[in-house]
Amino acid sequence: MSKQFIPAQRRERILDYLNLHKIVRSSELSNLLNVSEATVRRDLAWMENEGILNRTHGGAVLSESFQFEPEYTLRAKRQVQEKRDIGRLAADMINDGDIVFVNSGTTTSQLIHNIRPNADITIVTNNLSAALEINESSFELILVGGVLQPKLNSVAGMFAVDNLNQIYADQAFIGVDGISINQGYTVPSLAEAEIVRMMVEQTKGPVTVLADITKWESVSNFVVADIDQVNRIITDDELGPIAREALADFQVEVIYLATDLNLP
Repeated sequence: MSKQFIPAQRRERILDYLNLHKIVRSSELSNLLNVSEATVRRDLAWMENEGILNRTHGGAVLSESFQFEPEYTLRAKRQVQEKRDIGRLAADMINDGDIVFVNSGTTTSQLIHNIRPNADITIVTNNLSAALEINESSFELILVGGVLQPKLNSVAGMFAVDNLNQIYADQAFIGVDGISINQGYTVPSLAEAEIVRMMVEQTKGPVTVLADITKWESVSNFVVADIDQVNRIITDDELGPIAREALADFQVEVIYLATDLNLP
């Protein structure tokens, strides 16, 4: 019997195909995914609603307005000091004995870089960049397997999700590209979104989002969590009164660098 994919897997494969070919017919996807054309049409409708593609008669084309995930090297040059400081503060929140999920991203890379060398912890991550840049350290780092995501310097895909499903973490530290009270926490990559959702689901303790002020009231392509699914947010600047009040209503703690980190 041919393998049956769940909707997230099908849509990931449709996006991969469109990234390569830019245009596709429903009949081709039906054969590729081993599903009916009616199922394909539902997937295409969902992806069109997300702004990923435009449906055509008998198929779809990749949307010109779809925002692909930004290049890692370009993002690493933005808000450099803020990301370092957020990473340092987050690293101090990890306790000996913790198993910790950390996803991909330039801010979460700073967290991993700032873990003290003698920490008795285990980091589980899809962050390929941070894993490769670490020199000697005594803490354990587990890199989940999966498909290489060159633009994010990470690995993702269902193999990585299946591996995360075998682990329960004490904490999770998540980097996102957008935070909105109404739309929640968002990232630009479908594959990364699946990773983050699994990390949130498999975390027993606090889930912490790391985000500089530029991420506020920004909405990327894929939702990874609702506002109240996160316990705390570390950011670099004071939020406006409306955002502070809304987050307080959702019982989300906000930690600001200016008041919570004694930086040199």
